[in-house]
Amino acid sequence: MMHSVPKTMAAVLLTGHGGLDKLVYSREVPVPVPAVGEILIRVTACGMNNTDVWVREGAYGTEDDPGAVSTWRRQGNTLTFPRIQGTDTVGHIVAVGDGIDKARIGERVMVDFSIYNRDDDSLADIDYMGHGRDGGYAEYMALPAENAHVVATDLTDTELATFCCAYLTGERMLERAGLAAGERILVTGASGGVGSAIIQLARARGAIPIAVAGPGKEAAMLDIGAEAVVTRGRGDLFEAVNEAVQSEPIDVVADLVGGPLFNDLLKILRPEGRYTTAGAIAGPVVQLDLRTMYLKQLELHGSSQGSRADFRRLVRYIEDKKIRPLVGGVYPLSEFHRAQRDFMAKNFVGKLVVVPD
Repeated sequence: MMHSVPKTMAAVLLTGHGGLDKLVYSREVPVPVPAVGEILIRVTACGMNNTDVWVREGAYGTEDDPGAVSTWRRQGNTLTFPRIQGTDTVGHIVAVGDGIDKARIGERVMVDFSIYNRDDDSLADIDYMGHGRDGGYAEYMALPAENAHVVATDLTDTELATFCCAYLTGERMLERAGLAAGERILVTGASGGVGSAIIQLARARGAIPIAVAGPGKEAAMLDIGAEAVVTRGRGDLFEAVNEAVQSEPIDVVADLVGGPLFNDLLKILRPEGRYTTAGAIAGPVVQLDLRTMYLKQLELHGSSQGSRADFRRLVRYIEDKKIRPLVGGVYPLSEFHRAQRDFMAKNFVGKLVVVPD
């Protein structure tokens, strides 16, 4: 390692499942040493995600018990404590492990946080940095060199840190649903990180996004590309959407909310429409009338994270300025508890970003 890299660093440690007290800020965490094929970055920004909260709470349940305390992976737990969370990491390479060209030192990189565990584009055994290994809520982070990508953009580090997890998740959802140019897509939870990403990603594909968002967020949704906005909680959702699109068909629903809205969303879809989900902030256990699904010939897709190909498309969108960052707030690492409380309150649009003190 380079002599300028310190021995210890500040980081937020997840010490177990539970409340905010399980997140411990420490300035005495050893700086990781990059292994063979790895690099060490000095972290400059890291975006916050719902997954951070749900993993802390152990809120993912199991296939046998939806209320069980459990972490993110269905394929076998890789989470150990203490763990440094944080997926949407941007930083500068300060050291390299054996096998990596030292010329990479100094590069500014955006981290592809996925741990693919396979050589193809299957996500059947996917994991991620911040879960299966330490992530970016720290001053330094070690990671495989192949996951560190230079992005040709003049965006700031904070702005660049708004993209990876949310936009990669959104792009995978659209890819699974096969969203095409000219199609209409209804997006629930549209003001959040993934929802606001999908609005922009749909436009990048030439599709027509309709947002469902909370009161007071309508103007922001229109500003980022929504064709129309349905205000959540005001009247019948089916009627409100039908009015917003002037009775035109909804081809795809991208749902990040779940809960009581689920059946209404299937009702809204046209025959042979597609439903895709990557979140359930209003409730993970829903009622499904199978007759609606089979009589309307619907497709239902579950989605999480994204493939290497999805990530490459995301980088191209950034470089071509087809999508733009939405920074909902910036917090120092030492105020992580405040950042997560504000994140859970959802009184913002886009992404909250944590930066070193």
